[in-house]
Amino acid sequence: MNDQAGRRRARRLALGTAVVLALGAMNGPWLYRFGTAQYHDYVINKPEYKAENGHWQIVEFPEEYRQDTIHAVLLHTGKVLMIAGSGNNQDNFDRKQFDTRMWDPVKGTIKKVPTPNDLFCTGHTQLADGKILIAGGTKRYEKLKGDVTKAGGLMIVHNENPDKPITLPAGTRFKGRENGKTFVSKDPVLVPRATKVFDKKTGKFLRNDPGLGRIYVEAVRSGAKYETGTQDNYRIQGLTGADARNTYGIAQKLALDKKDFQGIRDAYEFDPVAEKYIKVDPMNEARWYPTLTTLSDGKILSVSGLDDIGQLVPGKNEVFDPKTKKWAYTPKIRQFPTYPALFLMQNGKIFYSGSNAGYGPDNVGRDPGIWDVDTNTFTKLPGLSDPTMMETSGTVLLPPAQNEKYLVIGGGGVGESKLSSKRTRLIDLKDDNPGFVDGPSLEKGTRYPQSSVLPDDTVLVSGGSEDYRGRSDSNILQARIYHPDSNTFQRVADPLVGRNYHSGSILLPDGRVMFFGSDSLYGDKANTKPGKFEQRVEIYTPPYLYRDGRPSLSGGPQTIAPGASGTFTSQHASAIRKVRLIRPSASTHVTDVDQRSIALDFKTSGDRITVTVPKNRNLVLPGWYMLFADDDQGTPSVAQWVKVP
Repeated sequence: MNDQAGRRRARRLALGTAVVLALGAMNGPWLYRFGTAQYHDYVINKPEYKAENGHWQIVEFPEEYRQDTIHAVLLHTGKVLMIAGSGNNQDNFDRKQFDTRMWDPVKGTIKKVPTPNDLFCTGHTQLADGKILIAGGTKRYEKLKGDVTKAGGLMIVHNENPDKPITLPAGTRFKGRENGKTFVSKDPVLVPRATKVFDKKTGKFLRNDPGLGRIYVEAVRSGAKYETGTQDNYRIQGLTGADARNTYGIAQKLALDKKDFQGIRDAYEFDPVAEKYIKVDPMNEARWYPTLTTLSDGKILSVSGLDDIGQLVPGKNEVFDPKTKKWAYTPKIRQFPTYPALFLMQNGKIFYSGSNAGYGPDNVGRDPGIWDVDTNTFTKLPGLSDPTMMETSGTVLLPPAQNEKYLVIGGGGVGESKLSSKRTRLIDLKDDNPGFVDGPSLEKGTRYPQSSVLPDDTVLVSGGSEDYRGRSDSNILQARIYHPDSNTFQRVADPLVGRNYHSGSILLPDGRVMFFGSDSLYGDKANTKPGKFEQRVEIYTPPYLYRDGRPSLSGGPQTIAPGASGTFTSQHASAIRKVRLIRPSASTHVTDVDQRSIALDFKTSGDRITVTVPKNRNLVLPGWYMLFADDDQGTPSVAQWVKVP
């Protein structure tokens, strides 16, 4: 490698002067062989070790820029959008301190961005124009039993008037017909009009099916004596005449039980160029922990989440149209646990791996399968091992995406279960009768694994914990590279920072991988000290960046349509063996349904590389991509940004 190329490479690998780079002694795969930490530090920094195992670096932001990052999205500007919202910190929520940072991993610059609402536990995805759709977040923090002072819960409001809907404002009072107790609504609710039902054969009117609205209510006063034990009908105070006759509430037990988080309906587009949030129409349903999945027409499917009363959204999924900025319900109802792993298939249907990040019954929406959104048909897929331990598992579309093979990694039991799985599972959706088969096992049962597709067609799998939220000091300081061609794991250098709940990873345009977050429940093995949110970022440099050099890639069009070609320049064109189009990540809660690596046909002539984008819009979703060229050693170029309209 000549001096000029060496200088270029040094600049690309630099993190800049605006951040503090802390290099610590990392636990390598063979730590037990080394007598001292100093010798270990010497070994893992040797060039031959890095070339075999890669290397980890810790980045600590200046104190005034630190935050509890829950979500991270790579923007087509090369910067990373890092969202905390209230950061799982009720004090921040009560103060309305909601945080967002913009980080440039090359220049090292950090910027604070005004955050319009609590986007903690929101959903997000890339839009075709490069903006990021962000929908949902936190309306209320959970209250544990013992902290709840006023009895409350779900009130179902019925409207038997077929001629008009009715809106009840926040503060509406509901008085029980039998128990005589009064409860007050916390928010307004729109109750649709009743539906007239007719006999299909005779056309004779049969009945009115009441319109239903859901609202959270609380007792007027504190104390256990205001709890209710059974279902009751409730008169709505302030209504008169026909409204009073047609509108009433029904509630089951209203008690001092634990109250779950509540979601919001708000939605925003984040503009990567202006670096600001832009409000769009709110969703029809409030959602906390939703998944946003891009469809082939560029519209966005929003699924699951906890609603504005803290209950799982009852299967009411909806679609956002980026052209009109409005939401519309899907024709049919289908329920999933929160943050379900949903991927667009090449036939336009949705693959659900069974991976999810939490809330929901253990017997509803947990089976993996293929979902036709238009007809609402769902075909279950067989063969999944450890099927009751899919919560907090990770799912990744293996490269190249054309093969339509998925890897499902680890997972744990539902809720705060101590159970965790060592399994990985593979499925080939191009099989005539697809089903899961086991892949190579992990060394330990692993919740919250982070996984990132790399430009050389491998997958980096790192971190996680053996127990729920890292309990009992169970973080896993190990990393592996999965090789789809041989179906094997390669152990590589171990990270210094443990990552469990509220963590994730992002492939950067220079081929490195950024890791963020981690929210341990406890800070010690005995589970007696509260955990501390991990604010440090860690960068993994894969082995392919410690070879003699890397191919250059420059020029070329910024836009290539599906089925069209574009020509780029490379001094190493004759050595190029593969070209990949990688969609940038939007990662949170072990969920990143955006990332996919698409193989491009290409031909070379002199110092030119002409690439062709596949025509299938279900494979190549509209939006911005990183274009990588890999040489005969498997070393990728720095990515060029390309937009597919």
